[in-house]
Amino acid sequence: SLSEDIEKASPDFARRPNKNSDMMLLYFTSGTTGMPKMVAHDYTYPLGHILTAKFWQNVIDGGLHITLSDTGWAKCTWGKIYGQWTAGTANFVYDFEGKFEPADLLQMLQDYKVTTFCGPATVYRFIAQQDISKYDLRSLKYCVTAGEPLYPEVYQGFLKSTGLKIMEGFGQTESVVQVANFPWMEPKPGSMGKPSPGYDIVLLDDDGRPCEVGEEGEICVRTAGNWTPGLFMGYYRDDELTKRVWHDGYYHTGDVAWRDEDGYYWYVGRNDDMIKSSGYRIGPFEVESALMEHPAVMECAITGVPDELRGQVIKATVVLGKGYEPSDELVVELQNHVKSVTAPYKYPRIIEFVDVLPRTISGKVRRVEIRTRDTHKDYKPELKAD
Repeated sequence: SLSEDIEKASPDFARRPNKNSDMMLLYFTSGTTGMPKMVAHDYTYPLGHILTAKFWQNVIDGGLHITLSDTGWAKCTWGKIYGQWTAGTANFVYDFEGKFEPADLLQMLQDYKVTTFCGPATVYRFIAQQDISKYDLRSLKYCVTAGEPLYPEVYQGFLKSTGLKIMEGFGQTESVVQVANFPWMEPKPGSMGKPSPGYDIVLLDDDGRPCEVGEEGEICVRTAGNWTPGLFMGYYRDDELTKRVWHDGYYHTGDVAWRDEDGYYWYVGRNDDMIKSSGYRIGPFEVESALMEHPAVMECAITGVPDELRGQVIKATVVLGKGYEPSDELVVELQNHVKSVTAPYKYPRIIEFVDVLPRTISGKVRRVEIRTRDTHKDYKPELKAD
């Protein structure tokens, strides 16, 4: 048996010499927009997570940190191993079984006096709906989030309940934290923050030119002549894909953002998730944020549906909160709400109510699955001119 073989094994082994540039580990991406990819990292990768843990998560020497993540994903390494131990903090490990219960998490934060916490935006939304005053969270000093955009109303609700700001960050399986709200910055709710130390971030338009302030472009990392801490080696056994995303001195992340006049970056969406309707280029996050401000909406995902007249029309897949039922009247109410808080052409012409959103194992919404399902449906949205 395996246990017997382990018992027989010698505690000594000959370590093979290796270089910093040798491959150390492989990750699978979560497959949010397609099939998972194999991402190769070298032996310098753990050093990059000093940025993640010390600079972004602001872990405390001698403190206790929790990152919510399944062990099979890069986020686990982001939050439970290299950076945290290097920075001298302990990691709290807990195996959630069954449905996530925010009350259980709050009880653990209280009982074990957790000092720093990292979780997805969805978890913060559930926490903000609890009566947090029942828990003693005075030991909790710092909270961060990544993996999915943080809606401003979730930020404000958590701040009101705990007095703590949620410091948002952005990164990928291919990297460590690339952009974040750091302890020395005042966060802007909904913004990813500013580039990490060691990351030369540039927004490029479709023609490969740097974007101006306020202009949307792809998040790219300038790597020519630079060592970028924690950036991957390439996709394992896929040189073609590696060259497609890494060329001319830039690594192309596939994510779209814009930069404001203060240098803060604002997430728009994945390139694959962008919607092109009537000549407009629309990111899902802004429309989702508008919908999430309505009390009836618990969760939502924005996608594009093919349309002969407009190219694509916006569709909202919505999970309703308790006490709300699907109806034609509610569809109109949600559409009018979006029109009132963002540009009118961004309102969803199609709204579908569902019980749950499709997600990857790591918890990210799989818009690609929604789009695939929609190809088998015959939608006939209104043909009212914009």
